[in-house]
Amino acid sequence: MATPRLTRTPGRSSGGALLVRAAEMAVLRSVIDPRQALRAGRTVLEAAEKAGDGEAASVALRAMALASRELGDLQAAEQRLRQAVRTPGAPAERVAQARLSLVTVRTERGHPLQALRMAALAWAYLSPLDRAKLDTQRAVALAHLGRYQEAVASCDRALRALVAAPGTVDDRRFLAGGLLNRGLVHAYRGGWDQAMRDISACLQISRHAGLSHLVRLAAANLPFLAVRRGDIGGAFTHYREAEDTLFGYPERLATMRADFAGALLAAHLPGEARALLSLAVPDLEESGARVALAEARLKLAQVELLTGDAREAVAVAERAMRELSDQDRRAWLPLAREVVLRSRLALEPPTPALLAELVACADDLERDSAHLAEAASLRLTAAETALALGDPAAASAQLARLTEEGPAIPPGARRTPPAQEGCVPAGQVPPLVRQHALALAAALREDIPAAFRAAEEGLAGMGGRMDSLDDPSVRAHAARAGERLAAFGLRLAVRDGCAEEVFAWAERWRAVAAPVHARSPHGAGEAEVRAALGRAALVEYVTDDGSLFAVVVTAERMALRSLGPLREAGESLIRLRYSLRRAALHDGAAGAEPIAAAGAELERFLLAPLAAELGDRPLVLVPTGVLHTLPWSALPCLRERPVTVAASARSWLTAARGAADARSGHAVSSSARPPGAAQPGCAVSSAVSSSAGSPGAARPGPAPVPYGGPAERSAGARTGAAGSLAVAAAAGPGLAYAREEVDRVVAAHPGARPVAARRDAVLAALASCDVVHLAAHGVFHARSPLLSSITLDDGPLMAYDLLGGARTARLVVLSACDSGMARTPADGAPLGLAGAFLAQGATCVVAGMVPVGDEDALAVMSRFHELLAAGHTPASALALASAQTGIAAFTCFGAGDQPLVPREPNPPAAGGPAPGSAPAGRPAEGDLRPPPRTGERPVRPPA
Repeated sequence: MATPRLTRTPGRSSGGALLVRAAEMAVLRSVIDPRQALRAGRTVLEAAEKAGDGEAASVALRAMALASRELGDLQAAEQRLRQAVRTPGAPAERVAQARLSLVTVRTERGHPLQALRMAALAWAYLSPLDRAKLDTQRAVALAHLGRYQEAVASCDRALRALVAAPGTVDDRRFLAGGLLNRGLVHAYRGGWDQAMRDISACLQISRHAGLSHLVRLAAANLPFLAVRRGDIGGAFTHYREAEDTLFGYPERLATMRADFAGALLAAHLPGEARALLSLAVPDLEESGARVALAEARLKLAQVELLTGDAREAVAVAERAMRELSDQDRRAWLPLAREVVLRSRLALEPPTPALLAELVACADDLERDSAHLAEAASLRLTAAETALALGDPAAASAQLARLTEEGPAIPPGARRTPPAQEGCVPAGQVPPLVRQHALALAAALREDIPAAFRAAEEGLAGMGGRMDSLDDPSVRAHAARAGERLAAFGLRLAVRDGCAEEVFAWAERWRAVAAPVHARSPHGAGEAEVRAALGRAALVEYVTDDGSLFAVVVTAERMALRSLGPLREAGESLIRLRYSLRRAALHDGAAGAEPIAAAGAELERFLLAPLAAELGDRPLVLVPTGVLHTLPWSALPCLRERPVTVAASARSWLTAARGAADARSGHAVSSSARPPGAAQPGCAVSSAVSSSAGSPGAARPGPAPVPYGGPAERSAGARTGAAGSLAVAAAAGPGLAYAREEVDRVVAAHPGARPVAARRDAVLAALASCDVVHLAAHGVFHARSPLLSSITLDDGPLMAYDLLGGARTARLVVLSACDSGMARTPADGAPLGLAGAFLAQGATCVVAGMVPVGDEDALAVMSRFHELLAAGHTPASALALASAQTGIAAFTCFGAGDQPLVPREPNPPAAGGPAPGSAPAGRPAEGDLRPPPRTGERPVRPPA
C-alpha cells in the first residue's frame, strides 16, 4: 500500500474527531477481535485518506498492524507500523505510539537491539502513562538480549504507573501484559514461583477485563511452568487446553509449542520435545517470528544432541548461532556454541584446541547468571577432556573452579577470595556436578576411597531429589544427569576387579532411575539376592567405556567376567532381530539358519564365558543398553530353560516379594470365598495338574519361592488345585486369529472369560484380575516409549494410560508385536509397555520382542496357557512353549520364576531331570514336555 499523502490542519472538524475516535476503537478492538479490527481499520484508513486526516490514518494503520500481529502476520504488522510512522500530518505523539507498538514487532522479528533504539526515539513524545506502556515492551527486547535484571526493572517501573492509571481497557491490557512479561522474565531466570504469581495475576485481570487474547497468552505459558514445577501430567492437560484456545493463531500456537518443548527438554523428555518442535518450527518460519524461531532451533539442536545425532546437532546449532548473531543476541550464543562443542566431542577425538574452546565457552556461560548451571556442567566436561588428553594440571585447574579448592597455597601466603580466583560459589554449582568434580579431584590425588565416597554421595543426593518424580519417563530421563558420575564410579569398581563392588555399584546406579515400585537407596544386597535365587543364577550386565562385563550371582558365589566390546554384541543383535523380523513376515529368502547363526553368535559373546558358573541353572537376566531389545529365547542354550528378564536385581526381588505377598493373600481370600466365586469383573480359574490331587495349603509368610526351589524341584506325587485365579482375555481388532486365541486362553483356565477389547473394560480387568491376556496389535514408539500402545476396539491403550491406576494384574500377557520393546535412557528404567505394567505392580509381564505372525502367536500362546494352567511358572511355561512351537518371539519380564498360587504342580527344572523323576527318554507323569528326539543332547551353555 502506498504511503498516503495527507496533511493535518490545525483545527479539527467534528468529522475528523470521529475518524480518530473510530481508529482508536479499532486499536482497542485489535486484541479482542483482530479480524473485525482489521476491517474497521481499513474502513477508517480509506475515509482518512479521502479527508486528508493524517492523525486518523496513522492510528488506523496502527490498529491494522496490531490486528495483523495477533493473527500471526508479523511482516504485515511491521509494514503498517512503518507506514503509520511516516504518515504526513500525523502528530508526534501518534508517531511515538506507532513506534511503541513497533518495539514488540521488531523484537519478535529478530531485532531486539533495533527495537530498543526505536523505543528511545519514541520516549520523548509519549505521555507518562504511555511511557509506562512502552516499558512493558522494552522489557521483552531486554529479555531476549539476556539483560534480565534490566527487563525486570523496566516491568517494575511500568507496573507502578499502570496500577495507578484510570483503568481503561487499554490500561488494563498493558497492566496484564506487563505482569505477563515480568512473569516470563522470572521464568527465564528460574524463578518459577514468582513467574506463576505474575502469570496468575495476569490471568485474573485479563478475564475480568474481557481480554481474551491475553487470557490465551497467559494460559499458553501454563504448560511450560507446570513442567518446570514438576507437574508433567498437569502440563499436558494445560497444553491441550492452550492448543484449543490458540487455534487460528498459528504464530502464538507455535511459540507456545516451542516454549513447552524447552520445558520438556529441561525435564529430560527429548522425544516429546522433538514432536512439538517439529510442529512449531515450520509455523514460526511461515509467520516470520525470527526471535522465537532462533530459540526453537537452539532447542532442536539440543534435542538432536541428546538423542544421539551429533552431526545434525552441529548443523542446527550453527544455523541457530547465525540467526542469533544477526539478531544481536550475544548472550544466547554461548548456549548454541556449547551444543556445537559437545557434538564435536562425540564426533572426533579430543584435542588441546578443542579443550581451549570448551574452557572459553564455559567462561562465557558463567558471565550470565542465568547460565551458571550450564557453565558448571561444561567446565566439568572440560576437566574430563583434559584427563583424556593426559593433562592433569589443566584438569585440576577446572575442577578447582567447581569445588572452590584452588591450587595449593604456600604457608603464610594470602588466599585470594574465591570470586577473585574465578571460582563459582558452591551454592551455584549443581550438587551432582560438584560431587563429580570432587570425585575426579580425589582420583587425581589417588585417594580412591574419597573418590568412591564423593560419587556415592552424589548419586544418593540425586536419588533423594528424584523421589518426587513419579512419572517413570521423567525419572528415567532425569537420571541421565548422573550417568557420567555413575560411569566414573563403575570404572573405579571394574578397575579393582571386585565382583561384589561392581555389583553394588551397578545396583546403586540402577536404583537412581528405578520407578516407584523398585526404589532403594543402594539397590539389592548381595546376601538377599543369593538367598532368593535358590539354584538359579542372576547375570547382571554392565558397561565400562564401551566394554561389556557380566556379574554372575549364584547361591554359592559371585564372579565378574569381561565379555568384550558392546558394539560387537549390538551388531549381532541387529542381525538376529532382522532375521526374526523377516521370518515373521514370511520373507521367502528368510529361514531358520540366519536366526540360528545370529543366536549362536550372541550366545558365544554373552553366555559362553559364563558357562562354568551357569551350568543348566534357570536364569534371571539384568540387561544393559541395547541388550534390553534382545529376544533371549532365540539363543540356542536357553531353549527350554526358564529365563526372566529384570531391570535390576532389586526390581526382581521386589516383584518376587510382591508375588509372595499376593500368593499369601490369595490363599486367604480363596479360602474365604465360596468355591467358584470370582473377584469383581473376572472369572475364576483353578491351577490344576494333569493328575488328581488335593488342594494345597498356602505357604507361611510372604517370602519369595527361590528360583529352582521346592516349587520347581520337589519330587513325588503332584498336588491338585492350589487356589483360584481370576483370568480375563481380550481380542483386539484386525487380527484373524485373535478371537480364537482368546477362546483357547479361556478354555485353558476353567472359569476364565473374555472381556470386550475396549479401554474401560480392559482397565477394569487389569484392576481386578490376577491374569489378563491381550491379543492385539502392538505399537512401539522408540522416541516416546510411554506412547507405545496396544490397539483396542476404541483406540490405543498407551503406557501412559496405565500410570494412574492403583494396581494391575499379577500376570499380564501381551500377545502383540514389539510389546516388550523398551528404550532405556538410563539403566534400571526400561520404558515401554512391559515396564509400565511392572511399575504399576505386576509381578510378571510376557510380551513380544519382535513382529510375530498371527498364527504363530496363536500357537505359542495356546501352549503357554496350557502349561501355565498345569502349574508351571510363567518363565517355565514360556520356555517350554517357545521350544515346542519353535517361536522365539516372546520374553518373560519381572519375576516370572514365581508361582501364581500358593502351591502348584512342580514340573522338573528345565535343563535336567529332577531327583526321583522318570528316566531320560520317557516323560514323568505330569511332565508336559515331549521326550527328547533321537540324538538330541541336553541344552547346556557351550564351554
